[in-house]
Amino acid sequence: MAKAKLGPQELVYPMPAFLVGALNGDCPNFATVAWGGIVCSTPPMVGISLRPSRFTYKCIKEHSTFSVNIPSITQVAETDFCGIISGSKIDKVFACDFHIFYGALKTAPLIEECPMNLECTLSEMTTLGSHVLMIGEIIESYVSEECLTNGRPDVDKIRPLSYSAGRVAEYRALGEILGPAF
Repeated sequence: MAKAKLGPQELVYPMPAFLVGALNGDCPNFATVAWGGIVCSTPPMVGISLRPSRFTYKCIKEHSTFSVNIPSITQVAETDFCGIISGSKIDKVFACDFHIFYGALKTAPLIEECPMNLECTLSEMTTLGSHVLMIGEIIESYVSEECLTNGRPDVDKIRPLSYSAGRVAEYRALGEILGPAF
């Protein structure tokens, strides 16, 4: 199979479409983050990459906590909005009609409408170039009860949103089941 050289690019599929939450003082703010994922199992940790110039980056550093909210495919408009408008200019909670709850940390706002939420403490930060990798230890995980099957998260019920930056920038749903794992 012939291959085309494209040079170094940030192409990994699928990319998540996370809504990352942090407090600005006592006001919740959310940003769309596509560069992230699970980075450790013991203890459970998630990594996200943000530019230091982003408002949410400053908010995370303020309290050293953040949330990772997993939107469903029904939340494309809200997810896109949170990625193009700065929380320094507008109240995204009001604009998106989000209902917020807090877990044990009290400083990592979580979105009720998202089927999955991870509550995190900031564990490490590494400057990588244009972005800073922020690693959070997952303190608690929340899943909407209607998205569980036999007490376990069910991806078919969660219907997580993903992002694609290939030929065009677009949001996508996960595809077909190909076979069992492990």
